Amino acid sequence: MGTETKRKTRRGKRGGDNKRQQNGTETAKEQGPTTAGPEAASSDAYVAPPMEPAAAPFYFDTQAATDNAETLAEKISPASYGLVNPDLQKYLKSCEDMLDEQKFGSAEDRDIFISNIYSEMKNFELQLTTDHEASRILEKLFWISNDYQIKRYFSLTRDDTIRLVVHRFSSHTIQTLLLLSAVALEREMRGEVCDFADTGDDEVGGPQAVRTALPTFEELILGLARTLTAQWSYLMANEYASHILRVLLLVLAGSPIEDQSNPKSSIKSKRSVKYMEDRNPQPTHHRSLANKRVVPSSFGPALTELLQTVSNDMSDLAARGFTSTTIGGTVLQSMLELQAERASIEYPGSLLDKCLMGLISAKDGSDASNARRDAYIKMMIEDVAGSHFLQLVMKLCSSELLQKFYDSYFRSNLKALAFHPISNFVVQSLFSNARSERQLKSMIEGVAPMVGDLLFKNRPGVVRALVDSCVRLESGYLETVNALYNGLGAKSVAERNELINLLAFLTTYAEFASSDYNRLQFKIQGSLIIQAMLQFPSDGLEPLMDSYFSQDSEKIFSWCKDPSGSRIIEAILKSKRVPANSKRRVLEQYLGRYAELAMDRCGSHIAEACWEAADIQLKEKILREFIKRETQLQDNQFGRFMLRNCRLEQYKRKSSEWRERERGLEKKKLMFKDFLGSGSSDRKPNDAPAQSAAVPKTPQHTTFGSKPSKPKASDVDEIDSLFQKSNVRVSANDQADKINQATAGKVAVADKHDEDKSLEAVMSAISGAKRKKSKSKDKGQEEDKEQSKAKKSKKAKEEERKKRRAFTG
Repeated sequence: MGTETKRKTRRGKRGGDNKRQQNGTETAKEQGPTTAGPEAASSDAYVAPPMEPAAAPFYFDTQAATDNAETLAEKISPASYGLVNPDLQKYLKSCEDMLDEQKFGSAEDRDIFISNIYSEMKNFELQLTTDHEASRILEKLFWISNDYQIKRYFSLTRDDTIRLVVHRFSSHTIQTLLLLSAVALEREMRGEVCDFADTGDDEVGGPQAVRTALPTFEELILGLARTLTAQWSYLMANEYASHILRVLLLVLAGSPIEDQSNPKSSIKSKRSVKYMEDRNPQPTHHRSLANKRVVPSSFGPALTELLQTVSNDMSDLAARGFTSTTIGGTVLQSMLELQAERASIEYPGSLLDKCLMGLISAKDGSDASNARRDAYIKMMIEDVAGSHFLQLVMKLCSSELLQKFYDSYFRSNLKALAFHPISNFVVQSLFSNARSERQLKSMIEGVAPMVGDLLFKNRPGVVRALVDSCVRLESGYLETVNALYNGLGAKSVAERNELINLLAFLTTYAEFASSDYNRLQFKIQGSLIIQAMLQFPSDGLEPLMDSYFSQDSEKIFSWCKDPSGSRIIEAILKSKRVPANSKRRVLEQYLGRYAELAMDRCGSHIAEACWEAADIQLKEKILREFIKRETQLQDNQFGRFMLRNCRLEQYKRKSSEWRERERGLEKKKLMFKDFLGSGSSDRKPNDAPAQSAAVPKTPQHTTFGSKPSKPKASDVDEIDSLFQKSNVRVSANDQADKINQATAGKVAVADKHDEDKSLEAVMSAISGAKRKKSKSKDKGQEEDKEQSKAKKSKKAKEEERKKRRAFTG
């Protein structure tokens, strides 16, 4: 039965194709030439009704056919060089364990091992890059190879670059080569890269071959950029090539490249990062990739030309398509960021204008109310990929374009967008990037009626974005505080005294009054809002601090042992806006309980912050408290670090030296607080210096479960920073003297001499303090030596006495 079925299946497959071909030719002959039209169709045939865009549930771009002026590139097939030799594949797998462990006897053994691998791979390099297992082993090999080996392998890929970057496996190999070329580029600019192999035996033709220099890393990167520019739009849409385009842009710009060991890195896909983490125990990243790098002078014009060429060649339809895709959208955002760093991106026909469907070039009139553009931008606001693009646009655009966005697409529909699960992030970006006081107050006015709903319906990030903008622009803080009072239901003075509790627990006053305080839980977003409000000027900060000091001390102490609550206390102690007398009151609240704080996972951070903010008298009180419970603190993992930071042993042994050191540090902070930026300031908004439009970073501290940081040599760092900043100030004064020399004449010269004399006096005082400190250290060391000698002599005398007694006995 089985054989008959198999025979029938074979016969049916062979005969079926021939039979279908014969039937097709016969029916074509009988029917004759077919006509495309309604006359050719029979009366019984079904004819589909025409689709009308107005009746469709989604918006259709009916003008897409006319906008499609770009001829799409032909589909490029990925590279294919056949299967890898099984013996070579087996050899590479046997070498993988050595690459993972890297347990070589010496550097010479490692170099020999690596050169042997490259010699075995000779003439099979491109074939190995397209193999699944071999390409992964190659990436491990590249990270420990020298510059010549990287350069030679990179140069072999130039003839078939396009097909390699769209390949599933070789694209990762090309990306690793590009990253390592960026690292080696700095060494090449210093002349530390050799163009020939280290050994006398040339890899290409033996010892008697003519040694030809390879192209430099600069030429390799520029050649790769020229090759990829021709097919840029096609490669942007490719899931394997798009990552290489992003890396290439960052390499040409010299910008920091994200850490490859970070799972949240967007240079490589999450699946690729996880795959490499599971199969590669060694870190595949370089420290210099996380910093801004120096690049050759030819990279700047090359990058500008690349961006200009791609922007001009990309059609409106293609640009709008990339805004709503997760693959090409990341490359498009990188291009816009780099363009904004070099020139304006807001002009008619620019890449940003194409992405926004002509919103920049639109003028007042009929074109400004374009229904297609409005529907397109509203769709982007609620799209997963499009919302990310608009968040970047809010960051890069000018004040006029930001105002146009707010007036056209947000003002009338702010409530619905703020509560939408996707568009609320665009609203947060809009609020965070407000450019002026007028824009900020207009936004506060629009969001004030819904502050309560935003806080209690899982959208407190919108309120936090407003608070951050108030801190950055130093405006609108009073309106924000009043909006918070109304949203939290705090109307009377007694109710408003609970402001800090209502924000920390994100609850209304009615719910707070009827709840058990010990069962309330801190909310992370509420804690972040309070930390941002602690940067308000005195008028906006006063309601929050009054609410804090009106709380019971036991309740406040319980905050110190909570992760979110402890950050609020720490922000109060570190804020430059909180007055010194208020910080003193906070420090006195914890007297008698500092040892308990120092032994707690969260409270240890509060104890360190209190120590930094305390004066000598308070520090001595804290140390006396530590001495009483020294044994418990030494047995605790957090308490040990606290004792070390406070220098308790020095205080017990030589308290006078400890006081002298602390007084010296306080004097330096008081004398040079303008340089060091320490000390609290209670300036009004008009007195504050103008800040940039960048969104300020929220204050951070280390993870509570981690070890506290080691004590820093603050005295050395402060003096060094003082010398650096004083040199900057001297150079600025010299420039000012040169500018005003024609008008001020002798007066400017005299002022300059006076400033130089005062600076010399300050520097001499600091150097004298250093010498005095070194002398005191030398004296202390000599005293310690003398004490140790005296102890040894006493022990020797006692031993002699014991021997004599034993002898006489």
